[in-house]
Amino acid sequence: MASARYILLVDDDAVLRVSLAEQLAREGAYVMVEAANAAEARKLALENSYAAAIIDQSLPDGAGDALTRELKALGFEAPVLVLADPDLSPPAGDHITKPFRFADLLAKLNHYLSRHTASDDTPVAIGPYLFRPGAKLLTAGARKVRLTEKETDILKFLHAAGATVARETLLHEVWGYNPAVTTHTLETHIYRLRKKIEDGDAKILLTEGGGYRLGT
Repeated sequence: MASARYILLVDDDAVLRVSLAEQLAREGAYVMVEAANAAEARKLALENSYAAAIIDQSLPDGAGDALTRELKALGFEAPVLVLADPDLSPPAGDHITKPFRFADLLAKLNHYLSRHTASDDTPVAIGPYLFRPGAKLLTAGARKVRLTEKETDILKFLHAAGATVARETLLHEVWGYNPAVTTHTLETHIYRLRKKIEDGDAKILLTEGGGYRLGT
């Protein structure tokens, strides 16, 4: 599993903060840094290297989207997901409307991390390989493994998630919400990808708990 990633969570609802922190901690990939208002968030935003932020739209000392713009101006580079208030106009940018299912928030968070951390120009380590998404290529010494577009997208999303991703979630993230595409399509691509990158037993691309994750 990838190293734990810091998430800045800004919400004045202490119960919601505790609930989200506990649920994300169980995913094994996230460490929450909590702030109850915009003032606290400003102090904490530049104290850690964050993978993402989750900010409530209605804070006691300001609006979440305004705080997002302010943090970006201060140099906060991580993606921000705003928890939108159903009684207010939806904020611009990435958001999810309250009330929401935790699975939906996790899927959005993983999606944004996938887009942000595994950019086409950023090589990342996957098992013994160096993964270059833009080139659709894995390298290990002199060994080169060419990837298809879908294989590249699968590895990008799993690397960004840093945890087990359900088959349905991975299917929708890579192929979109297409009713004609089934989990069998995903399983076929996983099988072919393993044939390319594994030597014998699966150690890099693992099946676990109804989904897939990358090995350490």
